[in-house]
Amino acid sequence: MRKLSVLLLSVFPAIASAAWETNMPRGVTPTSEIAYDIHMLIFYITVVIGILVFGAMLYSIIYHRKSVGHKPAKFHESTKVEIIWTVIPFLILVGMAIPATNALIMMEDTRDSEITLKVTGYQWMWQYEYLEDNISFFSKIDTKSNTARRLNSGVDVTKVDNYLRDVDNYVVLPTDTKVRVLLTASDVIHAWWVPELGGKKDAIPGYVNELWVDIQEPGIYRGQCAELCGKDHGFMPIVVKAVPKQEYYKWVSIQKTNKVAENK
Repeated sequence: MRKLSVLLLSVFPAIASAAWETNMPRGVTPTSEIAYDIHMLIFYITVVIGILVFGAMLYSIIYHRKSVGHKPAKFHESTKVEIIWTVIPFLILVGMAIPATNALIMMEDTRDSEITLKVTGYQWMWQYEYLEDNISFFSKIDTKSNTARRLNSGVDVTKVDNYLRDVDNYVVLPTDTKVRVLLTASDVIHAWWVPELGGKKDAIPGYVNELWVDIQEPGIYRGQCAELCGKDHGFMPIVVKAVPKQEYYKWVSIQKTNKVAENK
């Protein structure tokens, strides 16, 4: 048995390492953290309810079956019981609705943002515009992944770093800063989704959606288009690079300098 387990782990390492990826990430923003906490709270509530309900059913099935001599009880409606099993679920729902409502209100509050990032979806890339600093660029799948994905490319995709999850231009955002993200599209409906940032909103032509992020930890965060938008829908990755504020403003300065040089 031990040899078989070693063989399976060596043949299917990806399956072995991904076997326990069954839950949503906690994330690195206030919105992603509160979404995770509420998700887990409601999950545990439903687990307790499930144990009680199915436990009572199993007990009744085993100990009150006809084969052990039990006869069915003869009774009619009970107003007291009906009130109890109506009030208890109502209180449980209210108890879950209050934190969920507070979370939704918080998620939609884009006031007091320091930076506004406009995101426009195209078939099949993203355009990013930093409205306060007049910086704009397109971001599409990186050349290595784009070459490797093609039929008969001859490229071993296992040797391509971050295959199908990397881009040519990263979105750079500062940490510990509230960033308002405006979402729209130029052609069909797309969806901008970075799981660890807790943001997933549709980008709709002729309409502006919005969300906000406040990234607490520096790092690289990857996502993708989450709305079927055409034949290359699966090749619209998103990469957000979160850096400290000082490094971010240095990056902004470099982008502005490069723009001036290009316009000369």
